[in-house]
Amino acid sequence: MKKSTLAVAVALGAIAQQAGAAGFIDDSKVTLGVRNFYINTDNRDAAAGTPANKAAGVQNKQEEWGQGFDLRFISGYTQGTVGFGLDAIGLLGIRLDSGGGTNGASPATATSPGSYGGTVFPSKSNGEAVDNYSSLGLTAKAKISQTELKLGTLQPKLPVIVTNDGRLLPQTFQGGQITTNDIKDLTLVAGQIEKAKGRNSSNVDNLSIAGANTRGVNWRDSNKFYYAGGDYKITKDLTAQYYYGNLEDFYKQHFLGLTHNWAIGPGVLKSDLRYFHSSDDGKNGSEAAYFSSGNYSGVNSGRGKVDNNLYSGLFLYTIAGHTFGGGYQVSNGNSDFPWLNQGDGSSAYLTTDMQIAKFARAGERTWQARYAYDFAKVGVPGLTAGIVYLKGTDIDTVNGSRAEFTGQSEWERDITVAYVIPEGPLKNLGVAWKNAMWRNDVAAARDQDENRVIVSYSYAFK
Repeated sequence: MKKSTLAVAVALGAIAQQAGAAGFIDDSKVTLGVRNFYINTDNRDAAAGTPANKAAGVQNKQEEWGQGFDLRFISGYTQGTVGFGLDAIGLLGIRLDSGGGTNGASPATATSPGSYGGTVFPSKSNGEAVDNYSSLGLTAKAKISQTELKLGTLQPKLPVIVTNDGRLLPQTFQGGQITTNDIKDLTLVAGQIEKAKGRNSSNVDNLSIAGANTRGVNWRDSNKFYYAGGDYKITKDLTAQYYYGNLEDFYKQHFLGLTHNWAIGPGVLKSDLRYFHSSDDGKNGSEAAYFSSGNYSGVNSGRGKVDNNLYSGLFLYTIAGHTFGGGYQVSNGNSDFPWLNQGDGSSAYLTTDMQIAKFARAGERTWQARYAYDFAKVGVPGLTAGIVYLKGTDIDTVNGSRAEFTGQSEWERDITVAYVIPEGPLKNLGVAWKNAMWRNDVAAARDQDENRVIVSYSYAFK
């Protein structure tokens, strides 16, 4: 039995002995999240329609529609110096439509294992989307004063590890994490992740990065991701952060962050400064199968060891419901920015992590402009809208003939309109439309237009 599994079993035994104690049940919460999710991606590259690409499963259009359910039980803690608890998350995704074979997956062949999954749903060996998929996650927890230990299913949202929730069901991880707030104004976190369950999967996988995550061809992984760090509130408006992450045999990463809210006139200016230093670890420094994606000057494979420094600043000014913003990001080094990426949908803690692209390639310089409005200021609470535009230049990569290629560019424009009913019998019922347009001249990349329509509802049982 693995150590993490044994630890969960021991914790569950302790909980079972004290489950009747006040607090465990009295302070528990049960919530149900319902999400109806539709996505349509138009790959506008004309080459996608050639016979060769069609035979390889390349699709001009990807379209799926599904209904998701997210049921959560969050327990309180048993009484005593050490309180014990148990959380559970049950996920179910039901396919309503997979676009008549345009789910984004390719079938297995004699020379290829096929796609891991489609845009939203896991896929069968013939490339078709499954009818439904589900998973159950349990988390044992213990608490002493303001220090909490969790073992089992986790959904961390930290600078070095971010849970993705961009489709029908959220991504989850398996491991352990300890968090303490015993020191005033300081939050400390440390943990180890061993497995990930993708947003379009009911199976768990080891961890990987772009460049080594091609399944069945160049799939290399690790079951050890260590992380630690903290947030310190210097003042009520100024917070400093430091975090460290290490994916064994792939990369080490240091993060420094500083956020500040400054009241200027009738509005507030928020500043968000971030710096990542990423370098190789273990086999990534010497074995080609573990290499990261990037440029790697003089190496025509376009892959090599992790080598990246990323700096960014985002500034947002909010006044009378309006939010105006702008930012700039620089990605230096021979490799793309690394993050946990198993090839099945992932998030990175970047101000440029958008609906389609992340703007974190080797050498890339990205500027962005933002605007959002909260219609509560004109008597329509719950209605919001926003637009973001990003332009990335000076990308370093390789071209189609695997020769060094620099100076490429990309841009993306995202529009979001959302409404959540704030009061009444349909309170928390929401609908959102997200539209994105991505254009680029990056080798082997395809222009995209994408629409998402999301209807969601959350209910807390009493």
